[in-house]
Amino acid sequence: MRNSWKILASFIVVVATMGLLLPAAAVAQNESPQLTPHTDGNNIHIFPTINSKRALALPSDSGPLVYNGGPVMQNGVTPYVIFWVPPTLQSGGATSMSAHYQTVEKDMLGDYSAHGIDNNNTQYYQQINFKGKISYIQNKGATAAITYVDTNPFPASGCTDSATPLNCITDAQLQAEIRRVMTLKGWTGGLTKMFFVFTSSGEGSCFTAASTTCSYVQYCAYHGFFLSGTTPIIYANEPYGDITVCQASGIPSPNSDPVADAASTAASHELTEAITDPELDAWFTSQGNEIGDLCAYNYGPSYPWDSGNANQMWNGHFYMLQTEFDNNSLSCVQVGPR
Repeated sequence: MRNSWKILASFIVVVATMGLLLPAAAVAQNESPQLTPHTDGNNIHIFPTINSKRALALPSDSGPLVYNGGPVMQNGVTPYVIFWVPPTLQSGGATSMSAHYQTVEKDMLGDYSAHGIDNNNTQYYQQINFKGKISYIQNKGATAAITYVDTNPFPASGCTDSATPLNCITDAQLQAEIRRVMTLKGWTGGLTKMFFVFTSSGEGSCFTAASTTCSYVQYCAYHGFFLSGTTPIIYANEPYGDITVCQASGIPSPNSDPVADAASTAASHELTEAITDPELDAWFTSQGNEIGDLCAYNYGPSYPWDSGNANQMWNGHFYMLQTEFDNNSLSCVQVGPR
């Protein structure tokens, strides 16, 4: 974990002030479980850059994931995808996102359900507040992604991302974009839907205007939630793909589009984490890591598809995606559970 939990508290379990994680077994003794958050109050959990992963010493966390009493996305997920591609950046500089890039992301998110990584999710469950029925995640049939290309300008830069000077949106600005498009398209929220915002090249982001945790420096993507009334809106921030800080060295590109493939593994990371921990109070380790963190930049022992260029083949499409954590084998797997 990073020493400064004020910066990346999304990875920290604040034991001293919040108490230890309690397993469901505590409820059998009629004890009241104390849920320990692994965020800093922003309702966000990040996928670290390669350098941040090293600094956070994630390899030292070997699991297991522990259930904390919150909901999971148990009944299948429909991905809603916003490709935000304005004419220019805030600085006036050029920005772009190819149609092929969009196709790779749309296909991967639509193909995800009921395939290898999603199969692994079925070992995780919910028992809200540790009471009542235990309901396992279902690997439902494939659900095509619903997409929208937004050419509206980015708002005035609300933060300072050192990797993208003058071009930066905050999480509040990202949420405003999601709300605007949901209203425009008549989309609704809930725990069977997830909203992805893919921003175009050259655009950065930070959690807040304080600019302490930003894209390409601390994170490659993140997932979180906010409420619309009492309805949760589960979402992910997906900055433009970057093979230097968001992709392991030497990883092949099955789609002959390295930045698109880097973005797709980040998106699969966030989707898997959101399914198992949508409101950030379900499945994570005693150190605050989620299912994807434990296997970040781990692509598994073999690449059996596309002449060794892919580790997943779904609906005839090839992907190179990180593995996810299997609580049964306490290991990172391409297909699960074992």
